[in-house]
Amino acid sequence: MTADVLILNRNFFALEVTTWQRAMSLLVLDRAIVVDDEYRTYEFADWVDLSQKIAEHPAGFVHTPNIRIAIPEVIALKFFEKVPRRQVPFTRRNIYQHYGNRCCYCNKHFPPADLNLEHILPRSRGGVSDWTNVVTACIRCNLKKGNRTPSEAHMKLVVQPSRPKWRTGAALLVRSPVPIRRSWQRFIDNVYWDAQLEE
Repeated sequence: MTADVLILNRNFFALEVTTWQRAMSLLVLDRAIVVDDEYRTYEFADWVDLSQKIAEHPAGFVHTPNIRIAIPEVIALKFFEKVPRRQVPFTRRNIYQHYGNRCCYCNKHFPPADLNLEHILPRSRGGVSDWTNVVTACIRCNLKKGNRTPSEAHMKLVVQPSRPKWRTGAALLVRSPVPIRRSWQRFIDNVYWDAQLEE
């Protein structure tokens, strides 16, 4: 069984994705409650009772000698209110979104397939791959700049390179290729994600 469970804080902000084993432990220890698609909450005993009436469940069931318990898709911690500070991961998708799929030299919109990641100070000259040195550029501008700095190529950036700020609603950072379950969508803002929405 490989079911993943979304953990919320007590105010229903998404915190992280965990294993079904850890989620069940939090429920049994009375540190969390189950949250369903209608925002109804269930203590562990109530969830066990409800599980006996469910014929099928997307995440599957845990079977004990006497009962079966549906694996919840979303749980909320009972005593934790904080939302951890996050940083937007440095990924191609996030860079494109940060600059709005625009070329940072000619300021025109392009589909992602027609954009490149552009090192302001070329890597061959000691430039690093981080938020302060990488922007988006169309193929034409990227070729024009070549292995030079913008000033050497007589080109000007229309934006100041920067690290994007984590958006208030984007409380979840997925660090592994876990598919985003449809039942999680209402709790997360998937502006900055490394994972794909499940089919």
